[in-house]
Amino acid sequence: MVHPERFSQPGQEHLVCKFRKSLYRLKQSSKQWYKLFDSYMIKIDYKRCKYKCLFKEPWDDYLIFMLLYIDDILIAAKCMSEVNKLKTLLYREFDMKDLGTAKKIIGMEIRRDEDTSRL
Repeated sequence: MVHPERFSQPGQEHLVCKFRKSLYRLKQSSKQWYKLFDSYMIKIDYKRCKYKCLFKEPWDDYLIFMLLYIDDILIAAKCMSEVNKLKTLLYREFDMKDLGTAKKIIGMEIRRDEDTSRL
């Protein structure tokens, strides 16, 4: 890595830069992202399941499951209004976009049977 011009000082070219933020596509980036995401989910009272990529809301009135795969999130719930509440919380904290109804995730196709679904 080459030092940025304004940070380069004569005689200290052998020194390295220390990043205070993780950069996209570096080895540790996904771990840093997960730590940030995990701490936020715990802050808003979601519980991490046995599998670290799965979070669920702790209340028994309704269940919301959220699957995190690198930087993709899949949210599953019976009630769409609860999904929208969760997405609102996530929008406030993270820069993200909604890709709509999931058709595929990590190579698996998702099919819905609208006739048998219950609200």
